[in-house]
Amino acid sequence: MKEIIVPVEHASGALATVSETLAHADVNIEFIEARVLGTGGIIVLQVDRYDTAIRTLSEAGFRAVTEDALVLDLENRPGSLAEVASRLKDARIGIHSLRIVARAGERSLVALVADDPDAARRVLAEELVCGDGA
Repeated sequence: MKEIIVPVEHASGALATVSETLAHADVNIEFIEARVLGTGGIIVLQVDRYDTAIRTLSEAGFRAVTEDALVLDLENRPGSLAEVASRLKDARIGIHSLRIVARAGERSLVALVADDPDAARRVLAEELVCGDGA
């Protein structure tokens, strides 16, 4: 399922701003998870009107990342990404894209798109921000 990942610079009030922005565009939020990361954070959404949500968030100045991505919460240290990539390689799961979405202190949030999302979800279950990714 497609998710919209919205990094926010300031956690305070961000959830209200994002949800109000979508409400004004008549977009219904079907799933939401918000995490604080340092002074900022990340909001992960699934909505009923995907294209409208992306356009509305962009027009409101948010840098929304979107695709059928797994969002991982990793320790911010050398080797964390290498461990994830190695586990996927060992399971013969290809990575289509990977990007650090937000980073603060000791944690990094990473959006990962795999060629077999269900298998990747099982292999990386401990690191998933959204539990089952649904």
